[in-house]
Amino acid sequence: MADSQPSASSDKPGAASPAPAVTRAAAVLDALAASATGRLTLSDLSREVGIPKSSTSNLLLALEEARLISRQGAEFTLGRKLVELGAAYLGRMDEVQEFYRYCEQASVLSRETVRIAMLDGTNVIYLARYEGHPAVRLTSNIGDKMPVSLCAVGKALIARLRDHDLEEMFPDDAELPVLTPKSLRTGAELKAQLKEIREQGYAFEDEESTTGVVCLAVSVPTRGAHGPSLGLSVTALKATYTPEQGSQMVKELQELAHSLGNPMG
Repeated sequence: MADSQPSASSDKPGAASPAPAVTRAAAVLDALAASATGRLTLSDLSREVGIPKSSTSNLLLALEEARLISRQGAEFTLGRKLVELGAAYLGRMDEVQEFYRYCEQASVLSRETVRIAMLDGTNVIYLARYEGHPAVRLTSNIGDKMPVSLCAVGKALIARLRDHDLEEMFPDDAELPVLTPKSLRTGAELKAQLKEIREQGYAFEDEESTTGVVCLAVSVPTRGAHGPSLGLSVTALKATYTPEQGSQMVKELQELAHSLGNPMG
């Protein structure tokens, strides 16, 4: 029977969770977020979560009532309630508020596109984006994820990790995601670049994620043992970028990073 209960498996969402329904609900939201179109059917989601359609249907009904998803015909999408929750989360992060305040008054960064991001495994998640003039709009938006190897801020963050952790995450022969001809392709290439980042104190991305765009980034000193692992980046067009401009950008990024990591000065 197509709707029979599948056998238990530890790799299915909720299999070993103290609250399986919550874990499966989170898996539904993750699946919708990862979908190329942002839309999935009941059948799609049943396969993603690994539970029968009847159980998935009940789960979707509960999520819809909570406004966490919305139904559009036979398909489901993420709901607007998630925007409200995300805004509430970001609004309570002092670092994000200070980020905007600093960028607005900075002599150089106030004219650029600046972002703050958080490390999430082998990705970064962008938490806030300051739009300077002119803004570089060919780059990541708030909430987007990016592999660390493709972005300056990701590399600035993992440069702080211990060598044996990096070796476990990125063996020399690891194949990295590629977006442009200049993207790093192996773990060995990434680790070689991390050595340079540690020496110079900042990361530089040269058209590795977007052709025609360069990026500089620094990490924020961790606030407390369990503080978030945050980084700052500024984006510029390769055609107009100069080393002198880069030096000024890095100086202000480092000032902002110090402010965020050491709020008492």
